[in-house]
Amino acid sequence: MPPAALRRPTALLTAASAAMLVAGTLSGAATSQAATTTQPCDLYAAGGTPCVAAHSTTRALYGNYTGALYQVRRLSDNATRDIGVLGAGGYANAAAQDSFCAGTSCVITIVYDQTGRNNRLTQAPPGGFNGPAAGGYDKLANATMAPVTLNGNRAYGVFVSPGTGYRNNSTNGIATGDQPEGMYAILDGTHYNDGCCFDYGNAETNSRDNGNGTMETIYFGNSRGWGSGAGNGPWVMADQENGLFSGVNPGYNAGDPTVTHRFLTAIVKGEPNHWAIRAGNAQSGGLSTYYNGARPNAAGYNPMKKEGAIILGIGGDNSNSSAGTFYEGVMTSGYPSDATESAVQANIVAAGYAQGSGGGAALNTGSTVSLRATTACCTDRYLSHSGAAVATAVVTAAGSAAEKANASWTVRPGLANGACRSFESKNTPGSYLRHQNFQLYLHPDDGSALFANDATFCSQAGVNGQGNSLVSYNFADRYVRHYAGTGYIASDGGSNSFDATALWPDDVSWVVTAPWTP
Repeated sequence: MPPAALRRPTALLTAASAAMLVAGTLSGAATSQAATTTQPCDLYAAGGTPCVAAHSTTRALYGNYTGALYQVRRLSDNATRDIGVLGAGGYANAAAQDSFCAGTSCVITIVYDQTGRNNRLTQAPPGGFNGPAAGGYDKLANATMAPVTLNGNRAYGVFVSPGTGYRNNSTNGIATGDQPEGMYAILDGTHYNDGCCFDYGNAETNSRDNGNGTMETIYFGNSRGWGSGAGNGPWVMADQENGLFSGVNPGYNAGDPTVTHRFLTAIVKGEPNHWAIRAGNAQSGGLSTYYNGARPNAAGYNPMKKEGAIILGIGGDNSNSSAGTFYEGVMTSGYPSDATESAVQANIVAAGYAQGSGGGAALNTGSTVSLRATTACCTDRYLSHSGAAVATAVVTAAGSAAEKANASWTVRPGLANGACRSFESKNTPGSYLRHQNFQLYLHPDDGSALFANDATFCSQAGVNGQGNSLVSYNFADRYVRHYAGTGYIASDGGSNSFDATALWPDDVSWVVTAPWTP
């Protein structure tokens, strides 16, 4: 720990006062909105380190918050709607989103700031990195790709696929220079990659790499390009620009373990010549400290030169090759005490995060299924392959064994994300349904990250109310569709003929049936 002279004076939250502050949450009925009177930002304020940014698509982060959590845009007509809470301090009103987005798809356009400082997150603009978005604006997250429940109440997270990112370069009250700050984020500990960089926190205000020490964010993933922890990852680290740090030295810190909690609490905090990494299971237990000490042993990080922008899902220069899922997070003024963070962790656990369902029929891994079209013209047709080509084909009990096998798929954990699904051909083992240039093919798995991404689809309730819809993992605005008999991944409107809005809800909805070839 640094000498007292280096530490910013704060009002410390004692263990006793922390227990009192979370009592309303811990003792109340699980689904009672009225019982939720103390939330994370109330706890930080009580600890003398108030929130200066508070973002969540799942719940209010103040006990008295009644405003909007986020905004969605409907792709069918570009209409927008704010999604609020069920009551003061309560959970997201997911039913409002479901109703508004019925029959089409929606993206998350704004994640509002609950502090009143207007530190909202919107579509990230072009930056210094020329990544998948070719230097343009980043993609927006599909609004239904990360379903969860909180004490039984349905909600949705922010699902970041490569190329997706949010940012605010003109903020109010965020730490700059060497000022102290803290931050936490609740993440999906099973959704990550080694791309740069799935970050949440403080970044450059011009979307460029402005040198060592110009950032301070939470990073989550298994990149080894700048640093790592124990095991194979993923790790919680700090992105401080030109370095993902797990400890005092660039490179390896054995004390920073691999963490794979389904719901992960990740914390980074910093003050003059001192910073820390902490984390824990967001569903149970407390927090562990993975690093607590001096700034990195490299030039440019002491003092820090933080600039005060806020990013989500990207690096400071708009590096947007990463993947991850965000549910909630805050940034504070001042360096929070461990006691305050322990109280926040207790509140998070009490919120009751659990895996949600996108709806539709369960696609159990290891099972074999067939996928029947629901468009009125084509209810006798199934998603099928003939060689490498993927299309719909009429299959009947009188059909040939080859026709039946071509329309049968073994469900596998998603090659890029086990929470999603991949579809292996029943009669061509090792070959999977994948997209290439937006068209569907059957190709053998070549072991590449690109193939894994292209062959992974996330299931949700059928857009037209029937069966299931399958969303591309790496193009989350595109769904598996049949158009003129051929298979594509298609958006609801766009420049390609197969993106036509006519019949789109029906064409992207598939009934999961017993397989033609078990």
